[in-house]
Amino acid sequence: MYYLIFSIVCSVAVSILLKISKNKKISIDQAVAINYPTAAISAFILFKPNFSDNFNTLLSEWQILLPLGILLPSVFIIMGECVNRAGIAKSDAAQRLSLFLPILASFLIFGEILSMGKILSVILAIISLSALVYKPKNKVTGTGAIWTLLAVWFGYGIIDILFKQLSKNVAMTATNLCATFILSAIILFAYLIIRKTKWTKASIFGGIILGCLNFGNIYFYFRAHQSYSNNPTLIFAAMNLGVISLGTITGTAVFKEKINIINIIGIILAIVAIICLFQTM
Repeated sequence: MYYLIFSIVCSVAVSILLKISKNKKISIDQAVAINYPTAAISAFILFKPNFSDNFNTLLSEWQILLPLGILLPSVFIIMGECVNRAGIAKSDAAQRLSLFLPILASFLIFGEILSMGKILSVILAIISLSALVYKPKNKVTGTGAIWTLLAVWFGYGIIDILFKQLSKNVAMTATNLCATFILSAIILFAYLIIRKTKWTKASIFGGIILGCLNFGNIYFYFRAHQSYSNNPTLIFAAMNLGVISLGTITGTAVFKEKINIINIIGIILAIVAIICLFQTM
């Protein structure tokens, strides 16, 4: 259970770092760029992937790896913007609710049987997302927070679908993970070079911390699944509920984030939707 707790803490810590990035003069795109080689090196040291033996398999999966290489850094940057605009509580909830997109894909694309319990879970998730992006009519704010929340939800949902496709080849898990990190780094570095970005020490240092936290989240999540290999549903549910709960507590208690009663209902419904989902599995 310690592995799961560490994974949840690392996940929320990523949101905290993104939240304080502006005050610490950390450029999110630079930090995300440094994050990926940091995560790739960490994954290479701990997982020891075999690139030479699996090179041909990697080439055959370029249709999945390339979109992942583009989406991962893009959505990560959007997540940073979302945390600053909408707050940690709603951003983490939107990210965790994205798991319902691959569930929909499994029914609509991959032919999985749709049960009444899963239909209810998806309906609750949609209502929850609507409540999360709700803002009172008399509140003078832009629509940026709403669009970033929706982009986080949709972006991480597509990423999850692509990762599920890659995960079908269990023997390639470590290699695919490293390859995705490396490809994401190459694409984002190329983008920053084209923009002639002026790198800052704060952003580089922030990126190293971000990479360690990002990889820590993944590593401890893997170890939690290994520790509870006979009960993966427990890990899935506890991870999502833990991140939403800790994210909400951190956002409201530490950063004094303001959320209205409809947003609170949305967070509660998100937790209920996830519980309902894993009750049906």
